[in-house]
Formats: sequence, structure tokens, C-alpha cells
Amino acid sequence: MGFNMFTFEADKDGQEALSAIQDMSHLLISIPPVVGLGDPVLSLHQDFLRIILRDSKLCWLGYLSSTSVYGDCGGAWVDEESPTKPSKSSALARLAAEKDWLDLGRDLCVCVNILRLGGIYGPGRSAVDTIIKRKSLSNDHRTRESKRYTARVHVADISQAIKASMDLSSSGKIYNVVDDDPAPREEVFSFAYNLIEQKWPGKFTQAPMGSAPFKHLVGEKRVSNNRLKEELGVNLIYPSYKLGLQSIVETIKTRLISHGFW
Repeated sequence: MGFNMFTFEADKDGQEALSAIQDMSHLLISIPPVVGLGDPVLSLHQDFLRIILRDSKLCWLGYLSSTSVYGDCGGAWVDEESPTKPSKSSALARLAAEKDWLDLGRDLCVCVNILRLGGIYGPGRSAVDTIIKRKSLSNDHRTRESKRYTARVHVADISQAIKASMDLSSSGKIYNVVDDDPAPREEVFSFAYNLIEQKWPGKFTQAPMGSAPFKHLVGEKRVSNNRLKEELGVNLIYPSYKLGLQSIVETIKTRLISHGFW
């Protein structure tokens, strides 16, 4: 399957990039919404988009959303049929964007799938990378340390979820794209640090990231991926963060040397 990537910038004329999709059969939207504006593509160019897609070859449209739309569910399991109750403005904007893309697809008779992603990690973006590069956690990441459960997914599993969604016509379906283990961040960073220490004893001496006492952790939610596996037939490459981080540790030294971090 061949593909083309187009960069959309909300502060520039995006019609040239959008015109190119008229001859595309599949369209994946990874542009995040802007608080106060909404989805920038639809907010700025919806009329133009409807015109070029009305007689286009498009048969599938995917929108990358986030599991943040479920909000804090007190640690309960949630699936795609669970109520959405986002509290953050960014999550509210995500939910509104989902509805707008689904509405557009229905109006144009185009299959639309919403993929609600957990926290994305992979080579170059993981707890292992953060510790080795001695990077400080962002305020957003520090906030997540207080959560008893967190949803995450390896980038390789996102890729196969997208492919599986394209292959199965299921207009209007939403899929949670997460792994099987909603472990807290402090557990993930502790495991990552132990992996690094086993691989390179004494080379990295900083303490594991995420040290909030467990009694202070809040519930949030545990996100089910049953629909992803049962309906799309996705067999996760990295069903737990442990497998994903182990894979990253095995290849990270060569990659970091090439980028001047070793």
C-alpha cells in the first residue's frame, strides 16, 4: 500500500494540500484540535472539503483521537460504548472533532473510523529514552504520575490498527487502540530504569522517574481493547509496556550514538 503525507498548517492556506486528497482512496487525519477553534481542517475549510470529496475516490477516512475523551472514571474499565465525560478543554475538543468527522463521513457516504489512542510510545519516545537522555518530565507527564491507571500503545501497534481498520469496512465505528496493561507511570519508569541498569550497570545513576506514593494515585480509567482485537483481528505486537521497553532497550544504543546522545 502506497501513501502520501501532507502537512497541514492552520495559519497558512491549506487548500493546496487538501486538493491533493481528491484522488486518494484512504485519508488518515492526525491533526489535533485547537482549543477555541476546534478541528482546524473542518473549522477553516469544511465547505471546500465537502466540495472536493463529494465526487472523489475516497472510501475510508480515519481520525486519530485520544482515550482522554472518557475522562476520570474512578478506575473503572471503559470501552467504546462507555459514556464520554471529558473535563479538560483539549479532551472536549477531541470529542467534538470526532463528532464532526463522523458527521462529514455520513453526509458523504464515506466509511469513517475513530481510533482513540492511548499514550504513544516507541523508539525515541519512551521511558527508556527519557531516563537515558536525562530529560525532565513535562508538566503534563508529571500530572499523569498521579494516576493509578494509564493507557498506552506502541507505535507499531498503532500502525497495524490503522491498516486493519482500512481493511475492514465498518463505517462509524470507534476503536480503542491501547495495550493490555493499564499500569501506572511510576511502575513503567521503575521497570525502564531496571532494564537500563541491567543492560549498562552504573552508567545511568539518576533515580527512576515517577516516585509519587501509591496511596496518592487516583483512579482515572482502564481502557478495554477488546473491540480492536475481536472485530479488527489485531494481534498486538507489544501487549504490555514491558515487551515494548525491552525491545527499545535492545536497539537504543545504536540509535542514540547516531544522534549524539551516547
